[in-house]
Amino acid sequence: MACLNLENVTKIYEHGRPAVKNVSLSVADGELLVLLGPSGCGKSSVLRMIAGLETVTSGTISIDGRPVNNTPAKDRDIAMVFQSYALYPHMSVYDNLAFGLRRRGLPKSEIDERVTKAASQLGLAGSLTRKPYALSGGERQRVALGRAIVREPKIYLFDEPLSNLDAALRSSTRNELLRQHEALPTTTVYVTHDQVEAMTMGDRICIMHQGEVVQVGRPFEVYRNPVNTFAARFLGDPPMNLLRGTLELESDGTFVRLSGVSLRLAGHVAQQLVAYAGKDVIAGIRPEDLYEASTSLPEGRTAGLPARVVVVERLGAESILTLSVDGSSDPLIARVGRDTACKSHDRMMVMLDCAAVHLFDPATKEAILWEEKPRLEEADVRAPL
Repeated sequence: MACLNLENVTKIYEHGRPAVKNVSLSVADGELLVLLGPSGCGKSSVLRMIAGLETVTSGTISIDGRPVNNTPAKDRDIAMVFQSYALYPHMSVYDNLAFGLRRRGLPKSEIDERVTKAASQLGLAGSLTRKPYALSGGERQRVALGRAIVREPKIYLFDEPLSNLDAALRSSTRNELLRQHEALPTTTVYVTHDQVEAMTMGDRICIMHQGEVVQVGRPFEVYRNPVNTFAARFLGDPPMNLLRGTLELESDGTFVRLSGVSLRLAGHVAQQLVAYAGKDVIAGIRPEDLYEASTSLPEGRTAGLPARVVVVERLGAESILTLSVDGSSDPLIARVGRDTACKSHDRMMVMLDCAAVHLFDPATKEAILWEEKPRLEEADVRAPL
């Protein structure tokens, strides 16, 4: 296993626009770090520079404290799984899995052991004699995963390896990767645009946007305390609601006025919000912190917003309401129970958890910080995804 460090890494391609800008990251020995972001944010470029497939324009990449900028890819002891399968079409599954081990000169008995073990883990034991053209897309992707697994390298790099799998197979393969990582925690960098993969797999998440690091932290920390509106909206499905409001500091507390309703923001430190008193702010609220009826939350912690139901999406385990709040042009999305009786065009009072409101600066889009963010009791925390 190994420690991986990136210091002010920048990548500029021929067109002259930086694809990656001054990225600094540390991945601990045995940690699984997920690079999460939309297409074109630079996450795959970061991965390819770590692998040695792209040159670094500036900055330093180090493995176990040793700079590897000029080290050839074959000498970095890294295994990479690509989004495309990149299999040898004329070789059987067994030979595809064994190819890299043979190139390294391992004994045949050890190659057999590693290949058989990986094939069993990935459900390929019955396909070892078949060639890629006779495999489904999901089976081909599992062969690509297995080829990295048998290497037993210092560092694993995964570039959206599950994106070509169907939903059920994606879930089972994701669980297999997690089990493998827990059994043998190898330093891993995993690139994806899928937030479910990021939340369930990563020890930490690094959100990227336009070539830069937006926020790094443990999945639930990033989810509950986004650093700006991009992180708030990108992580979460449905994403965080962002409503325009006005901050009011009164002698009896801190309030944000939304659509004519003043919400007391429990736990906010008024002294650090003086600069925003009477000014516009963006109030963020997660869909699961909205309710269609009274809740078990403490008295005074909720407030109601009058709204009209626009759309009801019944998903089986839950329902998603799209609401139009009186006096606001911002749509409001609520995640409620599966047994909701709401229908389109219904009028309702949507209840909001005032302790779960985030505040953002409307100009910079950055979070407005306070001394201590209120923590939700475990009984009030519902699975975010």
